[in-house]
Amino acid sequence: MQGFGGVLAVVQRDLVERKRWMTREQFVDDWAVAQILPGANVINLSLMIGDRYFGWTGAAAAVAGMLLAPLMVLLLVVVLYSTVAQTELAQGALRGMGAVAAGLIIATGMKLLGALVKNPMGLWVCIALAALTFVSVGLLRWPLVWVLLGLGGVACVWAYRLLGKTDGGTA
Repeated sequence: MQGFGGVLAVVQRDLVERKRWMTREQFVDDWAVAQILPGANVINLSLMIGDRYFGWTGAAAAVAGMLLAPLMVLLLVVVLYSTVAQTELAQGALRGMGAVAAGLIIATGMKLLGALVKNPMGLWVCIALAALTFVSVGLLRWPLVWVLLGLGGVACVWAYRLLGKTDGGTA
């Protein structure tokens, strides 16, 4: 309900900081998996956590809990918004919400930087990959799919090789 424009900040705060159901490292690992699965990231994460602790019924309950209340509120907001959509006030409010969502995502990313210290590639390599991704997509306007396939592929192969060296070569 709090995640208009992105829920990463809300989910991280609730799961890691408030409820302490996961460590930062576990959250980063699970969030990474949730991002590569098809569908909404937070729904994928709730499905994974529900299944991990309560099986398929937990997964179903977690997804229902994530979708039902926000769906009802969203339908109500759509009906109400349609009456004021053309006003400058409503359009300005939406622009402001977009800026807030971007700020929340950046702040959460900064909170989670500490978890990258334990990443096999190291903090600075991860920061460099994020910067390259930003420059490629945000400034050079390269298609995201090609940037992810290129940089993401290189990062995956490199991490796989590093993990193979640290666990005795069984990777």
